[in-house]
Amino acid sequence: MEELIPITMFLGAFAMVFGIRYLSNKEKMAMIERGMDPGIRKNEQLAPRPFLSLKFGLLLVGLGLGILLALFVVMQNHMEEDQAVPVYFGCISIFGGLGLIFSYLIEKNWIDKHKEELV
Repeated sequence: MEELIPITMFLGAFAMVFGIRYLSNKEKMAMIERGMDPGIRKNEQLAPRPFLSLKFGLLLVGLGLGILLALFVVMQNHMEEDQAVPVYFGCISIFGGLGLIFSYLIEKNWIDKHKEELV
């Protein structure tokens, strides 16, 4: 019975990805038939692509700092495993969020400085 769990997981994941792609394609085809723009050809000036790397980089740095801080807190206070889990989740969430906020501020500052070039 336990050998069915991984098989079911992979089949479920495949069905989910297939369903999402199928429905997305169906939606785009319906938009094309009605004369709407499905957004396949996106305008290159909407958002600079280097910010995506910055966003993920700062997110991962924030997550790493959150894990490191949580490890220090747990080791310093000699917490049990069931008490340490909320500390890990809290620190990971806080520092991951701070990384995303920092990324937003950098991106907003850059866009404000180069506003006339983008228009």
